[in-house]
Amino acid sequence: MTIQQLSVFVENKSGAMLNILNLLKVEGIQLLAVNIADTVEYGIFRIICSEPSKAYKLLQEAGISVTLTDVFAIELDDKVGELARVLEIFHNESISITYLYSFLLNGKGIMIFRTADSDRTREIVILNKLKFIAERDLYSLV
Repeated sequence: MTIQQLSVFVENKSGAMLNILNLLKVEGIQLLAVNIADTVEYGIFRIICSEPSKAYKLLQEAGISVTLTDVFAIELDDKVGELARVLEIFHNESISITYLYSFLLNGKGIMIFRTADSDRTREIVILNKLKFIAERDLYSLV
């Protein structure tokens, strides 16, 4: 029900992200989604990619601060208000979303998110018949 995401702690300076991206490119790792949240000096570069375990090891071996975390991926219909509808489900169940990003892939919306209560989030996804995306399925969409 979850997929793996890389979270890379990156210095906010010219070329820092490029270095990470070039390391992944050389190994043939395909990026599916990226997001960066930054402060003045550092940022967290979140990456959904084709081979997260391989990418994790590669970045660790290069001395880059990286973590591998499980996040939820939900498929949304590509229509007005769909994201709001799904977020309302979690709101009504008092589940706080720590962070979220979304993108379109082959005509479907994909919502990537993390919560503080993974077990309860799983229950809500199942009870509300939300279409979750397993890691093996995400890569087949590309």
